[in-house]
Amino acid sequence: MSKRDFLNLADAGGDGVAAILADAIDRKRARVGQPKGRVDADAPLADHVLAMVFEKNSTRTRVSFDIAIRQLGGSAVILDSGTTQLGRGETIADTARVLSRMADAIMLRTDDHAKVEELAHYASVPVINGLTDLSHPCQIAADLLTVIERGKALPGLEVAWLGDGNNVLNSIVEAAGLMKFNVRIGVPEGYEPDGGFMALAEAGGARISVHRDAAEAVRGADVVVTDTWISMGQAHAEAKLAAMAPYQVDERLMAQARPDAVFLHCLPAHRNEEVTDAVIDGPHSAVWDEAENRIHAQKSILRWVFGQI
Repeated sequence: MSKRDFLNLADAGGDGVAAILADAIDRKRARVGQPKGRVDADAPLADHVLAMVFEKNSTRTRVSFDIAIRQLGGSAVILDSGTTQLGRGETIADTARVLSRMADAIMLRTDDHAKVEELAHYASVPVINGLTDLSHPCQIAADLLTVIERGKALPGLEVAWLGDGNNVLNSIVEAAGLMKFNVRIGVPEGYEPDGGFMALAEAGGARISVHRDAAEAVRGADVVVTDTWISMGQAHAEAKLAAMAPYQVDERLMAQARPDAVFLHCLPAHRNEEVTDAVIDGPHSAVWDEAENRIHAQKSILRWVFGQI
């Protein structure tokens, strides 16, 4: 089998994403009531080592990947640019060659998507995108798992996005084309998502629409999603915040969605900025399930890159 990287959802394809989600559902169900540190009974990645490289701060990605590889029977080594030679000028290519000799897979969380592509090119072991400025496929795998758990089928699903057209939205749009659902994007002019992802999703049969009116984007939606308006590494831009203000998800806006709509946010949230307390803590919110599901989705992503599913 050729090396499998997971840089974007398209690397797995629709069938691969479906297999990842099915495996995650089964493995999560099998762990009910068990201590979080207990290794899964089959320990499918026993003796495997995951090297995790962080060039951007992280809570959920760091903890969930660490727990994921442990539950699968393996172990993790955590590195950051401030304490490794990567932050002192060693090339990505050389880092890839070294880590490939020492670990069985590499996860990178970084800024420029070109870095994870270069790492994958030179690594002889699987590489996983833990987040780049272009996409966040591991997050969306967890989001899709959460939606399925809430009893919603993916084909034909109506997803509304409010706010900045960022990396998370790019991966939602990519998923729409693979899993056959639709995305209504409520964004101010100039903050649209990547056009390449939109074109591919539409070619895959998804309906992707851009709306300037937030209520129009949300009306009748099955799932409502938002994210922070100021991403890591961006300056606190007053002009951007002012442009985003009409897209805040509050109770009035959520009322435009279906009565059983699910609210998602990948966290961390700037409460009462992009979403109000009443929504994130309210009956529609699935954000805490969504956060936990990072573990379960990433366990299955790890199994996928190793060819086990």
